[in-house]
Amino acid sequence: MSLAIKSMTKKKKYSLLLIFAAAVLVVGGGVTAYWLLVRRQILQPDIQVSTQLVPQNAFFTASISTDSKQWQQLLKYGTTESRQVLEKQLAQLQENLLTANGYNYQQDIKPWLGEDVTLAYFSPRELSPAVLSNDQSAFPSLIVLPIDKLTQAMELFKKAKSQSGKQWVERTYRGIQVYETNKSNSQKYSVAVLGRFLVVSENPKIIDQVIDTYKGDISVASKSGYQDAIAQIKTDQSFAQLYINLPTFLAAVGADFQEQAQTTAAKPLKQDIVTTVTLAPEGISFEGISWLKPRSTVNTSNQNSGSFLPRRMPASTLGIISGGNIRQFWQYYTEQGALNSLIPISPDNFQAGLKTTLGLDWEKDLLSWMEGEFALALIPMSPEQLALQDNPYSAPLGAGIALMVKVSDRSSAQATLQQLDDLITNSYQLPVVETQVNGQPMVSWTATLGGVNA
Repeated sequence: MSLAIKSMTKKKKYSLLLIFAAAVLVVGGGVTAYWLLVRRQILQPDIQVSTQLVPQNAFFTASISTDSKQWQQLLKYGTTESRQVLEKQLAQLQENLLTANGYNYQQDIKPWLGEDVTLAYFSPRELSPAVLSNDQSAFPSLIVLPIDKLTQAMELFKKAKSQSGKQWVERTYRGIQVYETNKSNSQKYSVAVLGRFLVVSENPKIIDQVIDTYKGDISVASKSGYQDAIAQIKTDQSFAQLYINLPTFLAAVGADFQEQAQTTAAKPLKQDIVTTVTLAPEGISFEGISWLKPRSTVNTSNQNSGSFLPRRMPASTLGIISGGNIRQFWQYYTEQGALNSLIPISPDNFQAGLKTTLGLDWEKDLLSWMEGEFALALIPMSPEQLALQDNPYSAPLGAGIALMVKVSDRSSAQATLQQLDDLITNSYQLPVVETQVNGQPMVSWTATLGGVNA
């Protein structure tokens, strides 16, 4: 499945847990912690070194590029309003992380920083009560930075120790020196240098786990399936790479996950997901892959040849999701019952609502002839339509949703749509108008008092 996005919107507060990486994406030279992708001889050349340092119990990681050209491309996306909102949030983030601690990105961070930064999040169970009480859930549990110029990086330590009002405590864990600070009215930090990498956390326990991983414990990158998955989607032009440990992630962010997991224990659950984020002139592209737990007996079929229908969408399309087989996608989606806690409408509720309002069985009446490619798009209204303030049919956000499906059984599709036309006319008293567009027949339903049009 592919996803292209051309605009950014405001995010809910809790969504920062997942999109902190995306938020960091627009600071451009701001937050204390970003980038890492330096290679060591003991590692395979196609494996990100950053994830070799992240303990396996991290539920989300984001490795983000520092390429200035890519950042310039990123800043072209979205509307003026959305960029202003995001930039305001990030300016505050930069103030809290850098300025408040006496650092300047251009002078103190940029001169020694490497290619990418890795941010990692751990379950709240991994964090101490002191950390949780600071309400810093959006702040990453761990930041891993590559040291491109070691001498200049050491200057940062000298400056930190010379700052007034900041007390440093040094301790040793498994032969590694750990520096910890506690500045009044500020956050506590634990810092360690592992080879040519600087690791930072608010939690000493996390730093100890990183050192254990550095010494040989299992890391994110050494987990079963990770390297094979990265190899399939890796590209030299990627802006970011994301990793999700799905069961741990759901347990951390899904309030009802534990209860729901008990009712879906027999259903297969994906273990991990990796995604590559690429920036292009037409938008942001996400390419991902997921895999089951080791020794799983579940057999799945993959078909993602969807490439034709997106070409039928207008160039002004704001976002599009496409796939090779909507019926296969629905089957996969419903089988992953544990995912339902993250969406507003469960598959069962969706089917029940469709049956109640339209009298249609989603799987028998619709999916039975939808075995081909599909595309779901968000398309803006024309400037002419938006200018008509008296237009009662204007979409609230100036855009509409378009679903395009390649039909596998035309006669069944026509029969179902005719049944739907009759229902719209007889039960809802809405006009059903048959017209033609470029020689192709089209049926329109219009709510006379405004609302849904199709």
